[in-house]
Amino acid sequence: MQTTSLRELRDRFAPSDRMPVVFLGHGSPMHAIEDGPFSRAWSALGRTLPRPKAILVVSAHWMTRGATLVDISDMPRTIHDFHRFPQALYDQEYPASGAPDLAREVVSMLGSHRAQEDDRWGLDHGAWAVLKFLYPDADVPVFQVSIDMSRGLSHQIGIGRTLSALRDRGILILGSGNVVHNLRAMRFGGAPLDFALDFDALVADRLTDRDFAALADRDGLGALLDAAHPSVDHYLPALTIAGASDTGDDLTFMTESIDLGSVSMRSFIFHPA
Repeated sequence: MQTTSLRELRDRFAPSDRMPVVFLGHGSPMHAIEDGPFSRAWSALGRTLPRPKAILVVSAHWMTRGATLVDISDMPRTIHDFHRFPQALYDQEYPASGAPDLAREVVSMLGSHRAQEDDRWGLDHGAWAVLKFLYPDADVPVFQVSIDMSRGLSHQIGIGRTLSALRDRGILILGSGNVVHNLRAMRFGGAPLDFALDFDALVADRLTDRDFAALADRDGLGALLDAAHPSVDHYLPALTIAGASDTGDDLTFMTESIDLGSVSMRSFIFHPA
């Protein structure tokens, strides 16, 4: 497998290509209103990717138990799911339309994963905070699929594997979370913590080797996983995107850094070679 640069992707993609699958480390909600290296990278990625017919988002911020929910609403609402941030964040809106027919089809596709329809969610900040840079005109239909926190890590790889068929239909599968996400250890202006560097490097190596079983082996990951993820909600979307990849895909990493000491901003794209 080759590791390519974002710049190299621009000339490789054509409208008829099988769609890539994308995981973005979204980090702090403040990135949604700040001009920084992460928002600029997301904007550059949006200019590089083939234009999708619709976007399916798996965000760390829609957690369910006992079922995988799929948002079938016509106009997903913008959810401001954070507290004690500047008013400018609460003023943000992402008025994209939904994709109810496709979403209902996804419910059927994920029937063995206990999928159900939902029309109450919308777009949480794990979705809109990156979409506003990828597609600033909000002119691509989008809907979310939840993560079932009652299931094991490998379950989310299976979700991605099932969804991968959508790639040939012009659907962008987008995961949004963080490869390392430990807010308890977060420190402003602090150097990256050792556990954050170690887990980030481990995930990058296993993705490159396509050893997804190792990424879903909770016992094997042991204390390092616990340190990187007191709760695995931000890790699971990365496993979804790994599962939606193909053996023939190339891999591109971007925004490879640790923010606030304990939040990995690493993003990755699996794309046709």
